[in-house]
Amino acid sequence: MSNLFKGQLTAPQTTEITHINSGATIKTTAPKDNGGDGSLFSPTDLFCASLGACGTTIMSMFATNHAIPLSNIHFEVEKIMQTAPRKVAKIIVKYFIHSNCSDDQFKRLIAAGKACPVKLTIQECVEIEESYIKV
Repeated sequence: MSNLFKGQLTAPQTTEITHINSGATIKTTAPKDNGGDGSLFSPTDLFCASLGACGTTIMSMFATNHAIPLSNIHFEVEKIMQTAPRKVAKIIVKYFIHSNCSDDQFKRLIAAGKACPVKLTIQECVEIEESYIKV
């Protein structure tokens, strides 16, 4: 399965990316610590936030498919950059899972979240620290 995206420079240090199938767009700009104005997500911000979004989506799908009560999930992501060479060194993600599920169901939700495709793709090259908090 593949998806197609297009992007272009729309202003100095700013890109607009289009999801071809839906027409949805997002913009990125360089972060303040790398000469940009930081007014939008940077590409590395999106990269890191994608881990939280993916885990949340997978856990939501799993809960629906297995009749696990789930009222909400929210997440926080911290990006830690390495300077030389400049790259993402570590991603810390905290998932807050609003559910009155059993302990067994909670363990199964966590296992589903840990198997999200973004994590499986990047776990060998970026340090990932995750926590799952039942609220």
